[in-house]
Amino acid sequence: MTKMRSANHGERLFGRFGAVSPIDKAEPNQEAQPRRAAVPRPLLARLVWPVAFGATTLLPSLPAAARALACPADALGVSRTLELDARGGFQVGLKSYPQTLALEDREVILTFDDGPAPPTAKILDALASECVKATFFLVGRNAAAMPALVRRAVAEGHTIGHHTFSHPGATLRRLSDQAARAEIEKGVAADEIAAYGAAGAVPRTPFFRFPGFADTPALIEWLSARNIAVFGADLWASDWTPMTPEAQLALVLDRLEKDGRGIVLFHDTKQQTALMMPAFLRELKRRGFKIVHVKPGAEPPALRAAPPGWTSETDKIITDVFAKETHAGRKGKAKASPPKVPAEPAN
Repeated sequence: MTKMRSANHGERLFGRFGAVSPIDKAEPNQEAQPRRAAVPRPLLARLVWPVAFGATTLLPSLPAAARALACPADALGVSRTLELDARGGFQVGLKSYPQTLALEDREVILTFDDGPAPPTAKILDALASECVKATFFLVGRNAAAMPALVRRAVAEGHTIGHHTFSHPGATLRRLSDQAARAEIEKGVAADEIAAYGAAGAVPRTPFFRFPGFADTPALIEWLSARNIAVFGADLWASDWTPMTPEAQLALVLDRLEKDGRGIVLFHDTKQQTALMMPAFLRELKRRGFKIVHVKPGAEPPALRAAPPGWTSETDKIITDVFAKETHAGRKGKAKASPPKVPAEPAN
């Protein structure tokens, strides 16, 4: 299993300014390719990898009704659904906030960021084959480019959350408050048009996740006043780092076993995640984990406080990255030489 230090996770997560997906650097309907050959070739992936990991089907995507009928009796399924009341707002996810949803031992919430993208279809296939529901935090411009995938996710019972319109590389923390609000509102509108054909004054799903988890007190207050909940994460899949599906599977399972429960962050822009997902869901079932689905409703959220000594891991990473940027900029000016162009963020 690949071992990585927490600091390395953070650098790859936030990159130069924030967790920018490679799909945001390309056309919305194109998938960025891994920088090294970490996953099998397409033909081998269809013929070898699914056999090794026991994929349930090699058939093309089926209509939702057909998938429901084909769902096996021993599927992982959804253990329970939390219909959360977002009035007044709330913030959850121990990577960023001192509280999270009060999940029981071995309960897992699956979330996916940055889509839709080509791998989203494979991820939806995997979820459908195990009768599992997840939450997708969409990038608005990608939703506008691939509305059929958004409508499919809605039709299959998944929750549609929001993740800004363009996933700005500077993160919302380095935009003006007015520009950040506009970026959020534009993203919500694009998501809703893609999903439902029209955008209303109030989001149908009042769930939001900050790009790079880079929030601000002013934006939290504004979202709360609009009755929008903010989701962080309890565990990272680290799928912004190129690795084989086998390595990613081992990494995520190891973290889940250590924490025992939580909101897990994946990216449905990643082919390695799509290839891993069938085996991951079956392994959750084998190890006794249960899926919890979240959607809007009237239940006040039951919250679990962070353990004593908690600090925000994401806030520390963002602060460190910004400090390094500032230091590098000052050093460059002192030498009277043009600044170097930073490497593309990994996520």
